[in-house]
Amino acid sequence: MAAAPRERSTFLGLLPWPERTAVAQALRTETVGGLVLLFAAVVALVWANTPWSGAYEQLRDFHFGIPALGLDLSVEHWTADGLLSIFFLVAGIELKRELVVGELRTPATAALPVVAALCGMAVPAAVYAATAGAGGGRLDGWAVPMATDIAFALAVLAVLSTHLPSALRAFLLTLAVVDDLGAILIIAIFFTSDLNFLALGGAFAGLLVFYVLQRFRVRGWWWYAPLGIAIWALMYNGGVHATVAGVAMGLILRTTRDKGETASPAERTSHLLHPVSAGIAVPLFALFAAGVAVSASAVGDVFTGPEPLGVVLGLVVGKTVGIFAGTYLAARFTRARLNPDLAWADVLALSVLAGIGFTVALLIGELAFPDPADAESIKAAVLIGSLIAAGLAALLIKRRNRIYRRLYEEETRDDDHDGIPDIYQRTGSGLQ
Repeated sequence: MAAAPRERSTFLGLLPWPERTAVAQALRTETVGGLVLLFAAVVALVWANTPWSGAYEQLRDFHFGIPALGLDLSVEHWTADGLLSIFFLVAGIELKRELVVGELRTPATAALPVVAALCGMAVPAAVYAATAGAGGGRLDGWAVPMATDIAFALAVLAVLSTHLPSALRAFLLTLAVVDDLGAILIIAIFFTSDLNFLALGGAFAGLLVFYVLQRFRVRGWWWYAPLGIAIWALMYNGGVHATVAGVAMGLILRTTRDKGETASPAERTSHLLHPVSAGIAVPLFALFAAGVAVSASAVGDVFTGPEPLGVVLGLVVGKTVGIFAGTYLAARFTRARLNPDLAWADVLALSVLAGIGFTVALLIGELAFPDPADAESIKAAVLIGSLIAAGLAALLIKRRNRIYRRLYEEETRDDDHDGIPDIYQRTGSGLQ
């Protein structure tokens, strides 16, 4: 007797209600933070191109800290090494949540977004290497166009006033989470120098204490805040980029609830720090990283220099081809069936939108090109590439917004006003 054919799973279908609630909460904060991020980037660009640009540079390069502890940094470096650690702590928590209860918890659900994200990192790196190599440029910036900026992308959606279905938003969030993990691994492995093994040993000992405190259910910020700062400082002095400390602590935090708990430590920490990350840390980083002098010659250099051109093509072409091809091939090989209400054109639009690579791209650009003159051209390339990707994505998404609005209204309709959309009560299974 022949075996029954395996049922095909639906890709970008209706999210389970708990997953949709968690995703909506995360994206709400990111959207507001993204709008603040856009404002900060615009302020930085305008300020750096006015007669008061000298004041901007003085403030950006002003040093303060504790020299005896190796922490005498400029304002720019405090935002990149310090405040972005909060961003990566929240990213680590989100990654842990995805691995434990989210889309990445089982191989079947993880396959598509993980393959798409990996292709969305590999292809931009290859595009950069091919472009820079063909022009006789340096290959140091291969990692710059690899990461998606979820906050910037959501801000673009908010400005467009789109009604993107929750499944598409969740897919974009998962891509960005895997991107963030890839970025932190790249930073830890490829942008580490002059290792101080004594300081690193202290950092890992601190992480072990952090784990033990979590394991034995020790509560109280007065334990974790001083310990976290010490781990961060030791990691920085150990020669590893300090943001690694943030993601490590995020992955250690417990995401499951004990009996009687209303929220896990990871949920409480994310609830507390997510607004700080999205509304303060990332915008301040953008304020001191995005201040690039713009001129006709500077823009021309972006499209003629092999390194900046490689970044632009990596973001606009590499991201689109990588994510779309990876998603399509993964769907074919896993026998996933695209949601019949959507089309592959929607995946293409999302792939283009993922070419917005602002925060992490700027950070890696600074690490890959320590010379200020080189860094400025790479920053300009990141800004221009992200703007091109945003513009193209806006055109593609607006064309389909009528369909998105219909799906969004079906997903959110709640005629009995019980707080749960009617579509979940009709299907039943989505409530689990």
